[in-house]
Amino acid sequence: MRGANVRTISEVKMAVRELRPGVLSLSALDWNRRLFDSLIPLPDGTTYNAYIITGSKATALIDSSDPAKERELLENLKNAGVGRIDYIIANHAEQDHSGAIPAVLKEHPEAKVVASQKCTEFLQDLLHIPAERFKPVGDHERLSLGNKTLEFIHTPWVHWPETIVTYLQEDKILFSCDFFGSHIAGSDLYADDEAKVLSSAKRYYAEIMMPFRAMIKINLEKLSGIDIRLIAPSHGPVHDNPSLILNAYREWTSDAVKNEAVIAYVSMHGSTEIMVNRLTEGLIKRGITVRQFDLPKTDIGEVAMALVDAVTIVVATPTVLAGPHPQAVYAAYLANLLRPKLKLVAVMGSYGWGGKMVEQLAGMITNLKVEVLEPVLVKGLPREEDLLKVDALADAIAKKHSEYKLMD
Repeated sequence: MRGANVRTISEVKMAVRELRPGVLSLSALDWNRRLFDSLIPLPDGTTYNAYIITGSKATALIDSSDPAKERELLENLKNAGVGRIDYIIANHAEQDHSGAIPAVLKEHPEAKVVASQKCTEFLQDLLHIPAERFKPVGDHERLSLGNKTLEFIHTPWVHWPETIVTYLQEDKILFSCDFFGSHIAGSDLYADDEAKVLSSAKRYYAEIMMPFRAMIKINLEKLSGIDIRLIAPSHGPVHDNPSLILNAYREWTSDAVKNEAVIAYVSMHGSTEIMVNRLTEGLIKRGITVRQFDLPKTDIGEVAMALVDAVTIVVATPTVLAGPHPQAVYAAYLANLLRPKLKLVAVMGSYGWGGKMVEQLAGMITNLKVEVLEPVLVKGLPREEDLLKVDALADAIAKKHSEYKLMD
C-alpha cells in the first residue's frame, strides 16, 4: 500500500516525497536532457533518484545524483530535514549515480561510503574519494540503522561489473539502481501510466541492459526468493506493482522470440527503398510483423527496442565507395554491441559497379549467434527478376520463422 501522503506537497519541494515512514524519495528531474553518454537518445528526459532512509540509530542515503544536479540534491536533503548522514550507499559507480557523492561527503564528513569492493576501487579512480571513507560490503551483507536493516545483494553486470542492489528488509523495498529503471522525467512518483513506463523501460533495457542478458537472467533468479513490495530504481518512477516490471524483464531476457522482422535501411536514390517496400509487403502477406526503419530519419533507440524480441534483422543499403552506407554500418555495429536474441540476419541492397558490402557487414556482427541468409544484391534500379529474388527472401524468412517457438 502506498504511503498516505505520497501525492501531497506540504512544506517540502515536490522532489522530496515519502515512500514509507522513514523512507523518502529525492528526485532530480532532468526534463530537457536528450542524450545520455553522448550516445543514447532520451526523448523523455530522465530522473536521478536518491533515497533517504532514517532509522532509529542511523541514516543512510542511497545513491546520489548526476553532477549536473548536485546542487538540487543538496537542496533536497536540506528540504527533507536531513541533519546527519551516516552512510552513503553507492549501488553503482557510474557518475549519473555517484557524481554528487564528493559534495555530500563534504557536507557530511561523518559519512561512510558503502559499496562493493569493486565499486570502492572504481570510485577511487573516478571521483578520487579517499580509501578511508569507504566501507566495502560483501554479497548479502547487512547493515543495521536501528529499526531498519539494509541487505546488499551483488548483481554484477547490471550493467557494470561492480553493481549491487539494496533491500530494505522491514519495508520490503528493493532499491534497484539501474535494474528495472527507465529514462523518463515526470511528476508521478509511481509507475501509474503502465504502458508509458513499460515502453520507456524497454528502451532502457534495449539500450543499456540487453548486452548482458545472460547475467541479468542470473540476477533475476537471485532476486526471485525476496519479498518485494516496491522497486525503487535510480531512474524513472517507483514500481508499486513489482510484478509488472519483473515479468517484463523475464520476457525480455528469455530465449523466446516474436514473429517479427526488423528492416533497417538506407536508400540514396530510391533503388534500395523499392526492395525494402517489396520485402515489407511480402513479409506482411506471410504473417510476419515488420518494423521498418529509415535509418537517417530514425531514433536509433527505436531500432534497439525493436530488436529485443525480433527473430530477424534485414540490413538494406546501397554501396558507398564500394562499401555499405555509414548509417547501415552503424546499425549493424549497434546490433552487434547490443547482442539481441536474433536468429536470422539478411543483407539486401543495390550497387553501381561492385564492392564488398556483404563481407564488410558480415564482419560487423560476429557477436550475434545467427544464421545469415543469402543476400539479395541488385545492380542499379531493380528489375522484375530482382524483385522476385526479394520475394524469395521473404519466403526464406517465413520458412525459418515457422521453425522457431514464437511468443504470442
